[in-house]
Amino acid sequence: MTRHARALLLAAVLIATPAAAHHSFAMYDQTRPVTLRGTVSHVQWTNPHVIVTFSGAAPGGASEAWTLELTSPGNLKRIGWTHSSLPVNQPVEVVINPLRDGRKGGALKKATILGSGQVLTADWLKPGG
Repeated sequence: MTRHARALLLAAVLIATPAAAHHSFAMYDQTRPVTLRGTVSHVQWTNPHVIVTFSGAAPGGASEAWTLELTSPGNLKRIGWTHSSLPVNQPVEVVINPLRDGRKGGALKKATILGSGQVLTADWLKPGG
């Protein structure tokens, strides 16, 4: 293998490695939003995605533990979120795109803090959130 070919191979591997670590949001059913009411148990404000542990239920359902995913902390900061935007142990209503496989998880799209009425959207691709 020539020196030039090795350099190209190394460059390709270095470029592809971060892409392999990232996944798409295709595992979420974006055609079927689900609304849950409950409380945030924990917020993991880390890259590559913020993870929220949520205890809640759909209307008429029993409370269950859910794992909700958002975009990166950097993207959320750009639309005004902070690590404490979702209050722990306070009533919250969330709208999610659920996992397609039926597990209790989803992509968080919107959260309403029920005590204050504050609405947080997680659509970081649209200006203003």
